[in-house]
Amino acid sequence: MTNNLLAGLAPAHPGEFLREDVFPALNKPMAEFARLLGTSRTTLYAIMNGDQAVTSDMACKIGKLTGTAPEMWMNLQQAYDLRQSETRLADELKKIPTLEAA
Repeated sequence: MTNNLLAGLAPAHPGEFLREDVFPALNKPMAEFARLLGTSRTTLYAIMNGDQAVTSDMACKIGKLTGTAPEMWMNLQQAYDLRQSETRLADELKKIPTLEAA
């Protein structure tokens, strides 16, 4: 069932969820999150600002830290990446026919 209220909304970058929901709820300094994840604050801020993708390694680390499934973080990233590609390639995609099997 499709939620009409969400129809047309672009998927959020997973970093937005970290920045807006997850990290504030955990109430620790950003330097502590970076240390626990084994990454730099620069990398963590890049992810939270949507400037860097959540890799499979980072998804595993975030999942372990937050008690969530790494697949969730990868699915969020994939949905975001696909929407970005669809938007960027919209004109080109219109020119490609959809073939059907005979």
